[in-house]
Amino acid sequence: MTDCNASQGHPSFFLLQGIPGMEDKHRWISIPFSSMYFITILGNCTIIFTISAERSLHKPMFLLLCMLALTDLGMSTTTIPKALCIFWFGQSEISYEGCLVQLFFIHSISALQSSILMSMAFDRYVAICEPLRYATILSNSRIGLIGLVSLGRAILFILPMPILLQQMPFHAKHVIPTTYCEHMAVVKMVCVDTTVNRMYGLVVAFLVAGVDISAIASSYVLIIRAVMRLSSKEAHQKAVSTCTTHICVMLISYTPSLFSFLTHRFGRGIPPHIHTMLGSLYFLVPPMLNPIIYAVKTKEFRDKLTKYRGWRKETITTAHGQKAL
Repeated sequence: MTDCNASQGHPSFFLLQGIPGMEDKHRWISIPFSSMYFITILGNCTIIFTISAERSLHKPMFLLLCMLALTDLGMSTTTIPKALCIFWFGQSEISYEGCLVQLFFIHSISALQSSILMSMAFDRYVAICEPLRYATILSNSRIGLIGLVSLGRAILFILPMPILLQQMPFHAKHVIPTTYCEHMAVVKMVCVDTTVNRMYGLVVAFLVAGVDISAIASSYVLIIRAVMRLSSKEAHQKAVSTCTTHICVMLISYTPSLFSFLTHRFGRGIPPHIHTMLGSLYFLVPPMLNPIIYAVKTKEFRDKLTKYRGWRKETITTAHGQKAL
């Protein structure tokens, strides 16, 4: 290709276009983006603080929820601040190294989150199908080990992606039509054969999402069978309520992720601005909704939040009383 940059090595920076064709509306688009990002930070920090402060919540289910909140924060913070800089200040440049670092964090946190969702499904399987052995199978130390193994798996699978891109030549026009550096978006900027990169991305997607979703589906098939055998109506309702929470979170997390993955490879007929908007919302909607779902659906966690709210009101009332005296 005539615009190949092979002789000059990699470019010093990329230009993130933002929402293609909607550059004049970036300021308006930034309003829902910044609002959702604020709610995401507030909600997930509340979950992390509450679980950390309450020893009664130091249980496998809530420790996994805390890990999920950390990945939600990481996912949105890796991408949204840069998107807001594009919308507000027109700062579309991102250094080549910064782009690869963002690419690594986006995909590694996504893989880590998938592992945590699979672990949460396994946690619910053990709690419902093997309740007498729950404490033995899933101790807090074992949850910590699961977290470390999940982190190691994410790093091991994703690290080759930026490494493979490190020495490749890029087109002279290095404009990425999104608000973030996603693997396939960067691969499309390469001006030589990228079969290895594309195949590796597909293999990783099937190994991570494919294996995790299969394990989650298997867990819930066994859970449904166990729930159907419960004779107590109260126990039946409690099990269904708990599983509904997890299923909602998993659907919210996996659906936009799979959509973004498939459209990057096969969705050539989808308008670029639609693809970019939906891809960007993947970093906002699941992290924003996950804390809300758990706060509404999990009674034990909701009770602890109520306790803190009541303690805050009591503190304020006491302080005003002392001031009046």
